[in-house]
Amino acid sequence: MWQTCFLLCLILFGGSSEAKNVLLLLADDGGFEMGAYRNRIVQTPFLDALAKESLIFNNAYASVSSCSPSRAAILTGMPEHQNGQYGLHNGVHNFNSFPKVHSISTILGQAGIKTGLIGKKHVGPDEVYRFDYERTEEQYPINQVGRNITQIKLFVREFLQHSKSISNGSFFLMVSFHDPHRCGHITPQYGSFCERWGSGEEGMGLIPDWHPIYYVWDEIDLPYYVPDTQPARYDLAAQYTTISRLDQGVGLVLQELQDAGMADDTLVLYTSDNGPPMPAARTNLYDPGMAEPMFIRSPEKGARRNEVTYSMTSHLDLVPTILEWFNLTHPHPPAITGRSLLPLLYHEPVNPGDDAVFASQSFHEITMAYPMRAIRTKRYKLIHNINYQLPFPIDQDFYVSPTFQDILNRTKAKQPVPWYKTLHSYYHRSEWELYDLKMDPTESRNLFGKSSMKETFEMLYKRLQDWLEQTNDPFRCAPDGVLQDVGEYQDNPTCLTLGH
Repeated sequence: MWQTCFLLCLILFGGSSEAKNVLLLLADDGGFEMGAYRNRIVQTPFLDALAKESLIFNNAYASVSSCSPSRAAILTGMPEHQNGQYGLHNGVHNFNSFPKVHSISTILGQAGIKTGLIGKKHVGPDEVYRFDYERTEEQYPINQVGRNITQIKLFVREFLQHSKSISNGSFFLMVSFHDPHRCGHITPQYGSFCERWGSGEEGMGLIPDWHPIYYVWDEIDLPYYVPDTQPARYDLAAQYTTISRLDQGVGLVLQELQDAGMADDTLVLYTSDNGPPMPAARTNLYDPGMAEPMFIRSPEKGARRNEVTYSMTSHLDLVPTILEWFNLTHPHPPAITGRSLLPLLYHEPVNPGDDAVFASQSFHEITMAYPMRAIRTKRYKLIHNINYQLPFPIDQDFYVSPTFQDILNRTKAKQPVPWYKTLHSYYHRSEWELYDLKMDPTESRNLFGKSSMKETFEMLYKRLQDWLEQTNDPFRCAPDGVLQDVGEYQDNPTCLTLGH
C-alpha cells in the first residue's frame, strides 16, 4: 500500500528518490521590488534569474503582516492565533508559540533530515523551533548573520559541507535575510535601512561580496500606497539599495548550492515574511501588507519554469508543500489548513472555483493590540477590525521613519499630504471593511453596508467564520460576544452574545 502511494506520488509530482532537499529563502519586509514583478527601476538580476527558473506566484499572501507571527506561521503551517505567536518574539512578555506546536524543523529533524537556519530567527520557544544548525541573532549580531552576505555565504557553505558528510544527506535550510528591514531608530548612523552598513564608506565597514547600487530619489516609481514626498522618495531609494544586498545574497547562496553539487536535488522557495515597512503595508491586512512575492524552483523534469500561477496561495501552504516533498505527513494533520503547492508546479487548476486565503493578526509590538481577521478571494476582501473603537497603532520603527514623520508634520501643519489616504482615515477604521478588488484594487472604497453587497458580505463572513472555528480562534466571538466553554470537559466552546 505504501509503495503504491509512493509510486503514484512520483508519477503525479515528478518526484524521484534524489529529490530530497529544500532551501527556503526569506526576505524581511520585502515586497515586489524586483524586475520579475515588473518594477522597472530596481535592479535584481539574481532574483530575476531565479524567477525565470521557477513558477512565479501572482496571488501569494502572508497569513499575518508581522515579523515573528509570520515566521511562526511559515514554520508551523498554522495562523498566529492557532500557534500562539501573537506578536514579536519577546521572552519578557511571553510572546512565544505554544509548547506543543509542531514546527517543520522539529518534524523534519525527527525524520532524520538535517535542518538549518541562517539569519534572522525571531521566534520561540527553542523547543518548538529547534534547528540542528543555527547561525542567528541568538549567537551573533543580527547584521552579521542577516545582512553580511559574505558571512551568510560562508555559513551556507559550512552547512552544505556538513550535510554531504552525513549518511542520509537530506536537508532543510532556511536562509532568513534581514534585508530590507528598517534599522534607522536603532543604528541611525547606518541609514534608515542600514543601506550604508558594509558599503565601504568611511567608518561603515566592507562586505566584500556586496556591490551597492544607488538610486536617484526623484526617478523612482512610487507604489500607490506611498505618499509622493521627498522624504518618502529618499526612504524608498535607501530601501532599494538594501534590496541590492538581498539580491546579491540570494545569488551567493544559490551559487553555494550549485558548487556543492546539490542544486539538482533541491526544491528552492523564495518569499518574504510580510509587506514593506511603509504606510498601509506591514502590520496591515491591506494588500501591500499581506501580498507577497513567491517563486518555487523545482529540479524535476516537467516542472513549470518562467511561468505564472494565479492560484490563491498562502504562507500556510508552505509546510504541507515541504512535507509532501519529503514524502512525510504531519503528526496532527487536522491542525493545519493549508495545502501542498507541488501540483501547481505541473499544471494550473482547470476550475479553481472561488478560492480564498485567510489572514489573522492580533499584535505586532506588545502595545499594538489591534486584532484583525480577513478573507481574500481573487475579487473580494473582507476585513474585520475587532478593536475598531481604538485608533490603529503604529509600530516604532515606522513611526520614526522619514516617511511617517513627514505625514505627521504635514497633517499637524494642515498642509496637503499627497497620499491616497488621510491620517485620520488611516488611524480610524470601520469594524468591517469590504472591498471589490477588481473595481478598487487600492482598497479605497469600503462597500460594507451597501445593499448591493449584502449577499457578498454574508458569503465572505460565513467562510471567514468557518475558518476561525476550524482554527480555534479565541477572538472569534469578539467584539459583540465572549467565547464560552460548555460541556463536561469544556471542549465545545460557543459564542455567547452580550446582552443575552
